[in-house]
Amino acid sequence: MDNYFDKEFELRFFEMNRLGEASAISILTLLQETAAEHCYYAGHDLLSLMSENLGWVLLAGVMEMKRYPLYKEKIIIRTWISKYHSIRGFRENIIYDENYNIIGRARGLWVFYDIKKRRPKKIHHDFIEKWSSYEKISLEHNISNKIEPLNSFEYKKEFKVNMYDTDTNKHVNNLRYLQWLMESIPDEILENYYLYFIDGRFISEAHYSDSILSLTKRDVEENSFLHTIKIKESDVVCATGKSVWKKIEK
Repeated sequence: MDNYFDKEFELRFFEMNRLGEASAISILTLLQETAAEHCYYAGHDLLSLMSENLGWVLLAGVMEMKRYPLYKEKIIIRTWISKYHSIRGFRENIIYDENYNIIGRARGLWVFYDIKKRRPKKIHHDFIEKWSSYEKISLEHNISNKIEPLNSFEYKKEFKVNMYDTDTNKHVNNLRYLQWLMESIPDEILENYYLYFIDGRFISEAHYSDSILSLTKRDVEENSFLHTIKIKESDVVCATGKSVWKKIEK
């Protein structure tokens, strides 16, 4: 396999959940960190891009985990670009244990974005030259299709966007949407199941002080749910998603 980038991590205590395993949020954070390192490798770290009012925006993403790593466990995240368009690309990820056994997979659809003008921009040639593309897909799942917002729901949580929810662009970080989504998952699921699969679409921005509604409804498959995150005041949908949960083996 060519044109990939590897990043090794050792899982830290604050990244653990109550079971002593890395949380789903922690894994997604490490995926973002690996992508940031890949940008640095291409000669454009995210801070330098910000100084040019440029950045990468996640439009859609999916993750599937066979298991979550334990405290102090070493993992390797391998990432590459499988396909480019003029303004966007598909980023693939495989998560290995230290013996290169696959424990998870993820892929995302990212768009290169002019933050000041609020519109997509043609990808820098440096990225395409340094990254190149390799057509192998990490996870066979279509992340270009639409996930419809919920018209009805069974579970709801409401809260405000705090300052720490926003990123360096002063927009809500994509990771927060997963946290908010999980707020409206039934307690019986959170206590007895782990997040096996998450598929999300990021539609509109939320900002500091917005009131957020996290809406959840059971899907047709067992232990699967549909989700919508929206702004209460305007009824604008920020994100939609689907999650699948598996029983924790005790």
